[in-house]
Amino acid sequence: MKEVNPPKKPIIFYYLLALVALLLLNAFLFPSLTRGTIKEVNYSEFLQMLRDGQVQEVQVEQDVILFVDNAEQPQIYEVGRMEDPELVDRLEEAKSQYGLEYGQVVVEEMSPLMSFLLTWVLPIVVMVLLGQLLTRLMLKKMGTGGVGGPAMTFGKSNAKVYVPSTTGIKFADVAGEDEAKEILTEIVDFLHNPQKYNSIGAKLPKGALLVGPPGTGKTLLAKAVAGEANVPFFSISGSEFVEMFVGMGAAKVRDLFKQAAEQAPCIVFIDEIDTIGKKRDGASGIGGNDEREQTLNQLLTEMDGFDTTKGVIILAATNRPESLDPALLRPGRFDRRVPVELPDLKGREDILRVHAAKVRHAPNLDFSAIARAAAGASGAELANIVNEAALRAVRQGRSEVIQSDMEESVEVVIAGYQKKNQILSDKEKLIVAYHETGHALVAALQSHSAPVHKITIIPRTSGALGYTMQVDEGDHYLMSKEELENRISTLTGGRVAEDLVFHSITTGASNDIEQATKLARAMLAQYGMSEEFGMVALQTQSNLYLGGDASLACSPETATEIDRRVIELVRRQYDKAQNLLRENMPRLHQLAKFLYEKETITGEEFMEILNQPVPKLQAPEA
Repeated sequence: MKEVNPPKKPIIFYYLLALVALLLLNAFLFPSLTRGTIKEVNYSEFLQMLRDGQVQEVQVEQDVILFVDNAEQPQIYEVGRMEDPELVDRLEEAKSQYGLEYGQVVVEEMSPLMSFLLTWVLPIVVMVLLGQLLTRLMLKKMGTGGVGGPAMTFGKSNAKVYVPSTTGIKFADVAGEDEAKEILTEIVDFLHNPQKYNSIGAKLPKGALLVGPPGTGKTLLAKAVAGEANVPFFSISGSEFVEMFVGMGAAKVRDLFKQAAEQAPCIVFIDEIDTIGKKRDGASGIGGNDEREQTLNQLLTEMDGFDTTKGVIILAATNRPESLDPALLRPGRFDRRVPVELPDLKGREDILRVHAAKVRHAPNLDFSAIARAAAGASGAELANIVNEAALRAVRQGRSEVIQSDMEESVEVVIAGYQKKNQILSDKEKLIVAYHETGHALVAALQSHSAPVHKITIIPRTSGALGYTMQVDEGDHYLMSKEELENRISTLTGGRVAEDLVFHSITTGASNDIEQATKLARAMLAQYGMSEEFGMVALQTQSNLYLGGDASLACSPETATEIDRRVIELVRRQYDKAQNLLRENMPRLHQLAKFLYEKETITGEEFMEILNQPVPKLQAPEA
């Protein structure tokens, strides 16, 4: 889409305007300044110079007398005017005696009205004009000004307007969101063929609300709708309605819908609508009628007032739908709620192919393997993975992206870059090797666990000294109680390995402890996987699209009981992992030694060693 901006005059225009104003002031207001510096003398010196013929020109004003001498470089003099009845005779005598051709005598008496205008009115007018000029220049520089000054721009919506173009975004540019595109296709069809719907009496929904996690392509989908419909596209963020002055946000809403009505058919897109669409609680401002609520009320009124048959469609995006006011979500306003969720396996693969088409890459890239490794990634993160792979290829001196670049970029997005300057001691490196091997071995010895994809002990910028990557063969939407318990056992496997081998524990398991505790608490208080509590929700989640903040919704006594049972659940899984590793100590030593030497091993290498005959017991050398 091509953005349409109003034409702006070049800054040199305003500089020339200021220069002309200064020249006019210098020529008409301060003409005496062009004749040199004025020197003050007393009245007797003036009379002496007049008698000696040294005066070339005289100008008599109300309070002072200005005169110029006849030197090679004329000097202007000023003398206070005194009560001298013979002044005119002295001037006439000097003029007739010396016969100066260019000499003149001017006797002026300025009127009080003229004196008031020049002394008070003119300076005020000049200052006001200069102030307005400087204000306009400043607002133009900031990008918020207008011809009418700031008072004329407060109520403007400042929406970015895009017109259709042949290079606009289409649905083909959006991958991984087939369900959302299918829902929005009907809006495009209505804008193309409104008579088909009007003939049967069907009305298009006034608004569609795009909800989903950050980075899933909500804004991109809105632009694709405008690109497919080939209509103007108004884009504005919810935060742009918020103003310091009361009532300005509502004025911007009115201006936005007025522009949309003039450009119909068109699409209006409000990004991050939760900024102005939060639930009204009446606790802020006087009677709850603060600036944000005024803006929301105006938005509700405008959405009720326009006719969808004219082809004005309202799209909005948010990742906090639970915070929106119910009046905004009722039928007749945002009739449709379009979920834009994280892509599934096929969606991730399609998104990778779309972005990989923009970079030069090897023809044998396995996008399916990369999509499986990037489980839970959003569209923006997948685009970042492809870009990181291209940057790595450039750093490695290659002209195209290969499979290893893509695999490394997945790890960069998940765990950060490799820390080249962080060198572990042999003892620490061996501990990390046993820790990560403990995770991988416990996962492999259990059923219902995701296969091990990669193990590394190379430190990362995220703070991890190593990690074990498990990748499911496909998408996993439901987790059984056994699978969750196995995941907790896998999380405890690193600490168990440290304790069994070195008879000591380190701080390396801090993240494992946090995840295991969070998972165990969710099993008991949220998923109903406890015989003691049963199917009772003791924990609530908010901001599901922003990480999901969990909070207990129970009495203090129940919370204490939950804590006790969480500790018991994690301890049981710890004992389970301990028993598994005790029974496979030779295999633990063999895998840890191999990982210690190679630093990074793949899932295939791990399973190959695991399927070999059990070696003899090997104690760690370091």
